[in-house]
Amino acid sequence: MKWKLVGLAALGLLPMLAVAQKTTAEGIAEYRAMLADGNPAELFEARGEALWKQARGPKNASLAQCNLGKGPGVVKGAFVELPRYFADTARVQDLESRLLTCMETLQGFSAETVAKTPFGSDEQKTIESLVAFISGESRGMKFNLPQAHSQEKLMYAVGKQVFYQRGGPYDFSCASCHGEDNKRVRLQDLPNLTKNPGAGDGFGAWPAYRVSSGDLWSMQRRLNDCYRQQRFPFPGYASDVTIALGVYMGVNGKGGVSTAPALKR
Repeated sequence: MKWKLVGLAALGLLPMLAVAQKTTAEGIAEYRAMLADGNPAELFEARGEALWKQARGPKNASLAQCNLGKGPGVVKGAFVELPRYFADTARVQDLESRLLTCMETLQGFSAETVAKTPFGSDEQKTIESLVAFISGESRGMKFNLPQAHSQEKLMYAVGKQVFYQRGGPYDFSCASCHGEDNKRVRLQDLPNLTKNPGAGDGFGAWPAYRVSSGDLWSMQRRLNDCYRQQRFPFPGYASDVTIALGVYMGVNGKGGVSTAPALKR
């Protein structure tokens, strides 16, 4: 074996051997690191910040007084505490559903109409840009979703049930892919979303710019794609089922660091 390695060194093949021995996960991590400095999500963040301050809609008002849970207009730190209960709507809301509320009450848009628009539309790109800006303001902070209110606890229980619910032609559930350690698909490692570090790393990376689609995806869009892969009917945008899943993943990821908006393949 010694002489074999000497021979490989003489041929200059040892570096190639070392590269070949890298795991797929390490290779993907290097790929993301190379692109991270030029993450196109930054363009969405910049647009989202401008939209946050811009007077729009029938009421010609900005979102500057939108309460994301930290008080009117406070953005920093809000993302890592969502979804949470809001007294003014008497329901638990994630970032996307809360933005719909603010767009309706402050700017005069119809939340129901916007929620029905397809992903990729101008309305959805507006929300995704806002989500990129707001999540970016909490980058590096630790997730700490509140669970003091009874509705927050209920949504966690519902989210857990939905996470493990099997169905569809392949009898899949969210847990089929994300309920155990050391699972992967298409040579890519899948985070275990039932505990840390998987829950924090997985939940904490969305919204994210997807290189494969050339677009930024919010958590709502990501969950929609999961349902597509499971061959389930698509959930309603900003519906209780998607919010409950967000509560379940977010609470499981408590203490994890937000990297959103991140970069995905």
